[in-house]
Amino acid sequence: MTTQEIATRYQELMSQRKFIEVQDTLYADDVVCQEPDKAAAMGVPVTTAGLAAIKAKGVARRATIETIHSYSCSAPIVAGEFFSVVLKQEITFKGKPRIALEEIGIFHVKDGRVIKEQFFY
Repeated sequence: MTTQEIATRYQELMSQRKFIEVQDTLYADDVVCQEPDKAAAMGVPVTTAGLAAIKAKGVARRATIETIHSYSCSAPIVAGEFFSVVLKQEITFKGKPRIALEEIGIFHVKDGRVIKEQFFY
């Protein structure tokens, strides 16, 4: 798949909240996830390597969520081996008040798979 095809499919699946399908169909086994340094204060690893570890992190994160009130993924912007999207959600974490979150995700594609995802929030 080309970067554009992966970006388009990513946006389609994320808009449907099919997180596991995104990872299973678009990510390389040795993918790396990079979060901002402030993620550590929220109990989220700053760097996670490998598809299995990234999937486990996602499962753990979703377990802390009581309700997803809204979720959106913007149309991707593609440049060479990279694409980016804006992710927005309103959620209630267990035992916490409802909050709105926004982040930019930048994805590096090589050999038809996402090899790195990096988030800014």
